Amino acid sequence: MPDFSLSEDHQDLVETVRDFAREVVAPVSAKHDEEHSFPYKVVEQMGEMGLFGLPFPEEYGGMGGDYFALALALEQLGAVDQSVAITLEAGVSLGAMPIYRFGTEEQKQQWLPMLASGEALAGFGLTEPEAGSDAGGTKTRAELTDGQWVVNGHKEFITNSGTEISKLVTVTAVTGTSERADGSVKKEISTILVPTDTPGFTAEKAYNKVGWNASDTHPLTLDNVRVPEENLLGARGRGYANFLQILDEGRIAIAALATGAAQGCVDEAVRYAKERQAFGTNIGAFQAIQFKIARMQARAHTARLAYYDAAARMLAGQHFKTQSAIAKMVAGEAAMDNARDATQIFGGFGFINEFRVARHYRDSKILEVGEGTTEVQLMLIARELGL
Repeated sequence: MPDFSLSEDHQDLVETVRDFAREVVAPVSAKHDEEHSFPYKVVEQMGEMGLFGLPFPEEYGGMGGDYFALALALEQLGAVDQSVAITLEAGVSLGAMPIYRFGTEEQKQQWLPMLASGEALAGFGLTEPEAGSDAGGTKTRAELTDGQWVVNGHKEFITNSGTEISKLVTVTAVTGTSERADGSVKKEISTILVPTDTPGFTAEKAYNKVGWNASDTHPLTLDNVRVPEENLLGARGRGYANFLQILDEGRIAIAALATGAAQGCVDEAVRYAKERQAFGTNIGAFQAIQFKIARMQARAHTARLAYYDAAARMLAGQHFKTQSAIAKMVAGEAAMDNARDATQIFGGFGFINEFRVARHYRDSKILEVGEGTTEVQLMLIARELGL
C-alpha cells in the first residue's frame, strides 16, 4: 500500500510555510490584489527562507531538497494567496529549472545562485499570440550571425518577466527548418537565454487580469535582440522537447498550488459556517451546508493524493507524464469547484473582494488554463491510453 505520510523534514517545511503564509502573506494579500502591486517584501522574505532554492543542490545556492518539497510549499502558499504561490512556482519550475536541467556548468554557475536566493526572477517564454496549446506553432525566430543569436518575435502571458528583479527570460525560437519526407516543413525549435536588460527586449504593459492580480504578467517584444551564441540552452533543436519535459514537471507544481487553493476554500467555508448565524443557529448545522463542505474536502483530498503520487513517481525515476496530467486536471477543477461552492456558502460576502474566497473565485479559473488547459490534459491522458 502506498505510503503518503510526510518525512520529518517535509512536515517541518509544511508547518514553517503554513505559518509564514498565515502570518506574513495573508495580511497583505487583499491590499496587493486591490492595487495590482507585486509583493516585493513577501518575495524577499521567501528568498531568505530558501523557498526559491528548495529543489536545487547547495553547490548552486539551493537548499538541497527535492521537487516534492517545492510542491508542499506551493500548497501552503496557494491556500492563502495564489499570486504569491504562482510567483514562486514560475520562478522555480519555469524560470530556474530549465537552466538546472539543460544548462551548461557555466550557465548554472552564472544564473542559479541568484535565482535560488530569490534575488532575481526568471521567466519561461513559450506562449505566443498564435502558439498556446499548440506550442509547436512558435513563430519567434533566432538566427545565428557572427557568433550571436539575433532574436525577433513576440511572447504572451509571461510570468515574472517585468518586475524590478526580473533578470532573465528563456525563450523558444525557431532556429532553422528542414523538409520532411512528405514535403512538409519541420521547425527546428531551440531555447535561448535572454537577459532582460538586453537592447530590443521589452516587457510591454502588464495585463489587466481577472485574477492573480499581484502576479507579474506581461507580453514581450523581442526586436533584433542579440545575445552570445553560448546563450543557447541545451542542444540546438531540442528546445521544444526540453520545454515539454519542464511542463510535465511543472504540472505537479501547479497541481500542488491548486490543491492549496481548494483546501483554503474548505478551511474558509468551515470557519464561516461555524460563525454565521441564520434561523437561530450557525449555518454549519444545516445538512445542505455540511454536504457541500464535505464534497469540497473530498475534492481537495483527491487532488492532494494525485499530486503526491505524480511527485513520488517523478522522484523515483518512473514514468509520470500521465499522473502529472491527471493531477493538474483534477486539482485545477477542484480549486474552481471549491471556490464556487465557498462563494455560495459565504453568500453576499463571497462577492466582496476583501474576502479570500472571492479572490479564490477569480484566481482559480486560470488553474484550468495555464500550463496546459484541461483539454490538453485530457488529450495527453488519452494518448497514453493509446487512443
